Amino acid sequence: MLWSKKLFRHQLKSEIPLSTPLDSLQLLVIDTETTGFAVGKEDRLIEVGAVPVSGLQVLEKNIFHSYVNPERDIPPEITSLTSIKQEDVVHAPSSLEVIDHVFAHAKEYEVNAIAGHYLAFDIQVFKHELRRAALKFQQPPSIDTLDLLAYLVPAWEIKDLSYYAAVFETRMYNRHTAVGDALTAAYLFCELGERLKERGKTTWGDVLELSSSRQ
Repeated sequence: MLWSKKLFRHQLKSEIPLSTPLDSLQLLVIDTETTGFAVGKEDRLIEVGAVPVSGLQVLEKNIFHSYVNPERDIPPEITSLTSIKQEDVVHAPSSLEVIDHVFAHAKEYEVNAIAGHYLAFDIQVFKHELRRAALKFQQPPSIDTLDLLAYLVPAWEIKDLSYYAAVFETRMYNRHTAVGDALTAAYLFCELGERLKERGKTTWGDVLELSSSRQ
């Protein structure tokens, strides 16, 4: 019998005027931690951090954070990397609940789009977690700092967040924690946004063109 998955409704605006200035965008910068990289198979979400950005300003006091129950053991190497232990997640909410809370947080701050560093991975995490709940994830408007970096420093192939935070002299927080990486990515994004404006890239439409160039 043929059937289709229900759509997970994130309630972000599906269309943003291309002329919207970068300074007027409301963003939610997200980061995820998982039990490993095989998120389409055995690996699961264990932590989410998110921080709003308004007008290229990071709203540090409005952070969202939650552990997630992965319904499996956390490998020792992941605990060593992230400091997340089994007891941190055993009574945590499900991935569906947490993803729902993330987008409720985004709605509260009237977010236009999500952002992140290597955001493609976080989107895949959300997609596969929702698939397990028989829901289809429709990707909201999004910006990946790697797209912006590909334009600003095209010769660089490095993906490491801390490397770029150091090079662009932006704030750096605890690595391999969802909140720490979300904050680091948020400040990096704001700096990159200012660099884009200096080069005449000042609108949402300009950012979309940069994103498309990497596909």
